[in-house]
Amino acid sequence: MAENDYIDQPVANSGDIPGDEPELEDGFHLNETPQDGIKRRWYVLHAHSGQEGAVKEMLLARAQQLENPKWLSNVFVPIEQVEVVKSGQKRISKHKCFPGYVLLQLPEHPETYAELWHMIKDTPSVTGFIGSRNTPVPLEDSEVLSIVEVVRGERERPKPKLDFEVGERIRITEGPFANFLGQIEDIDGDRGIVKVMVEIFERQTSVEVEFWQVEQI
Repeated sequence: MAENDYIDQPVANSGDIPGDEPELEDGFHLNETPQDGIKRRWYVLHAHSGQEGAVKEMLLARAQQLENPKWLSNVFVPIEQVEVVKSGQKRISKHKCFPGYVLLQLPEHPETYAELWHMIKDTPSVTGFIGSRNTPVPLEDSEVLSIVEVVRGERERPKPKLDFEVGERIRITEGPFANFLGQIEDIDGDRGIVKVMVEIFERQTSVEVEFWQVEQI
């Protein structure tokens, strides 16, 4: 787990979530999808671990230089809020749901928008999209809605339902890495998370998924 994957803050008396993550200030929200006749889809962008927030801010800034800044309709780093007890004190733990990944809402087939495509690919700390090298694979809207509900605190994380072992081969069944096969390299029973080594862009990459998102093979 990267150092920046967690940020713990004491629970404020007012009930507000302290901290400086934009997604957690005054409630998470998304921009309305532009009504310009262009179909938008959600895509998963891989960034260097710990640089997800910086990548988000750079993309927002660089998008303003595009012919159509609204090609980048939305961008966010999924972060959930979990109340934990640490040293006898209740705290809010801000957890990156998918460390190393940023979600973007873009025109369908963004690879056909040369200016947009090169802007994203040339952004520092960006290594590529989930999908083939030149054709990113979009998420289903229902998958994004589930992620947004977790970020907003409107949906509880599912409870772990399976037992796993380090070294076991599994298949990811839900989320942005659905249908990937991989090998478990770490298990966090308290969080209901398994760290899985999968092949993305022809290289081995470690991703974190919840117990309910995988199945034994």
